[in-house]
Amino acid sequence: MMTAIQKRLFNLQDKGYQAGSVKLNPSVAPDTIIGIRIPALRALAKELKGTDEAAKFIKVLPHEYFEEYQLHSFLIGFIKDFDEALRQADRLMPYLNSWALTDSMRFKAFDRDPERLLPHIDRWLQDDHPYTVRYGILCLMNYFLDDRFQQEYPDRVSRVQSDEYYVRMMQAWYFATALAKQYGAVLPYLTEYRLEPWVHNKTIQKAVESYRITAEQKAYLRTLKVK
Repeated sequence: MMTAIQKRLFNLQDKGYQAGSVKLNPSVAPDTIIGIRIPALRALAKELKGTDEAAKFIKVLPHEYFEEYQLHSFLIGFIKDFDEALRQADRLMPYLNSWALTDSMRFKAFDRDPERLLPHIDRWLQDDHPYTVRYGILCLMNYFLDDRFQQEYPDRVSRVQSDEYYVRMMQAWYFATALAKQYGAVLPYLTEYRLEPWVHNKTIQKAVESYRITAEQKAYLRTLKVK
């Protein structure tokens, strides 16, 4: 029997979009992907915000469908209290099974007070679940590469050891973004070969593809590629 929210999700199904979503999320069982565009999911989350139905929905884990997890994270995003948002995020993360779920998580409570996240980011970076680790790196990229930047933050990312593709890809994305924002501070991770070779080369690839890196910087970065 479908729940009321599942019925609403299937009413938003776009079968053409579903095919693309299946291809983009190879770690997710295809029959659990309904196929719903993000704006439609966000609109549903906004409609459910603050209702008893939403409160009941986020109490239930695990979910059956990929988009239920997306909707769940969007509803957490509306929570204003930091501690409650953190509690709900910690409940959700062990069930995440896709980079797309992790990367779409953005919580207003965290945006308001990122410094309070730091001890929890450390905890996430040491977690056994790859998508929790990925989210920890994502938080360091989103919140701590501009005015809050400190050298210890790329150090934390560089120390992550994982064989998981989506963790290593996130490390490369972090360092490529860091090169665009903190070039001088982050360049030694490449010139001194502090990163695992695959992450090192993928960082250079992503940096060279970035419009925020100058032509001169790109030319130099190419010379650092590990053969």
